[in-house]
Amino acid sequence: MRARHLAVAAGLLGLLCVPAHAEARDISRDTLPAHDGWAAHGTGTTGGAAADDDHVYTVTDRAELVRALDGGSDTPKIIKVAGTIDANTDDQGRPLNCADYATDGYSLKTYLAAYDPRTWGSARPSGPQEEARRASAAKQAERVELTVGSNTTLVGLGDKAVLKGASLQLKGADNVIIRNLDLRDAYDCFPVWQPNTGGLGDWKTAYDNIWLRGATHVWIDHVTVSDKGHPDDKEPTYFGRNYLRHDGLLDITNGSDLVTVSWSRFANHDKAMLIGNSDSATSDRGRLRVTLHHNEFESVVQRAPRVRFGQVHLYNNRYVVPDGAPYRYSLGIGTESAVYAENNAFTTPGHVEAADLVKSWNGSALHQTGTLFNGYPVDLLAIHNAYNSGSERDLTADVGWTPTLHTAIDSAAAADRAVARGAGAGRIP
Repeated sequence: MRARHLAVAAGLLGLLCVPAHAEARDISRDTLPAHDGWAAHGTGTTGGAAADDDHVYTVTDRAELVRALDGGSDTPKIIKVAGTIDANTDDQGRPLNCADYATDGYSLKTYLAAYDPRTWGSARPSGPQEEARRASAAKQAERVELTVGSNTTLVGLGDKAVLKGASLQLKGADNVIIRNLDLRDAYDCFPVWQPNTGGLGDWKTAYDNIWLRGATHVWIDHVTVSDKGHPDDKEPTYFGRNYLRHDGLLDITNGSDLVTVSWSRFANHDKAMLIGNSDSATSDRGRLRVTLHHNEFESVVQRAPRVRFGQVHLYNNRYVVPDGAPYRYSLGIGTESAVYAENNAFTTPGHVEAADLVKSWNGSALHQTGTLFNGYPVDLLAIHNAYNSGSERDLTADVGWTPTLHTAIDSAAAADRAVARGAGAGRIP
């Protein structure tokens, strides 16, 4: 009996003394829980959970990642990213910079001289330097644009998995999961000058960190997306405009549908998230159904998100505008958009007012409840209608639908605390 008691005691002691560095659970075969946003609709979203052992990969560099992606094939696959992968590398893993991509005589100095609006005028760039810029941009695109196919799970291992410089492209893909990755600095070496954009001209860049085009059933969870490494506000000014190097952090366009974005962090960026790319894309009607919940938008200037056409459920998100950071708006209400916003929290410095949070471009409706602004409850709809510029028509509260696919909806204050602790890569419980 004494021996049995000693054995039991030893077993209990062993359970209590599991080492702190014990291996974390394998999240690579996780699937989207039932009712967790629009991506749970219909068949749900399982990613590569059905992959056989021959299609489970651990990748440590760009070449391995490209082989695992298999040209965007539909074969069920699980791809685990270990450490930091830089998309701007050659097939031997050697780093590439903008000079390595430049070809056909392209140089920024020559480009600026050729298309200076004072001499070139307001026409779009054309001729040898623009052709050289396009050829150079195509060389970079071959490296950094990575196609993600259907039935794929792309997941980071541990809490330090980084994909740097890449633009993940989901073109017509169905059933994709992207989780636990730090996606940073999708840096365009060759922005194009567009003289007439906004009346003053602007620089247009090519790459989103994640771009959904016609993609369906996509779950993006616990990712961190930012410009880390090359912030645009540190770039020079040419032709009186900031020489932007980054496009969107996450764009959902061209009829994409049934998307859930959860527990993710979008930071230090200008135009964060576009849902619907054109006012004239009437084929998007009935699509662009997206759920955004428990995400953090920190130091984001605009588009958090900007929506056209889509039915977007926006709940329990956290918005933070640091003191001194540039800011335009958070919620962009565009053509035929139907945004249903519940229990979101905004923290801003004194120069940002509640009336600044919503901007309308030909929008007609916004449903909002439970909003906190610097700790105080506000009615964003009433404030927008009272203080909009006059060029914007008043919004109504009837967006024509009520969300039914969602997890528990907490108060904005509780969600604000939970998201601060738990959103982003490396924080999956």
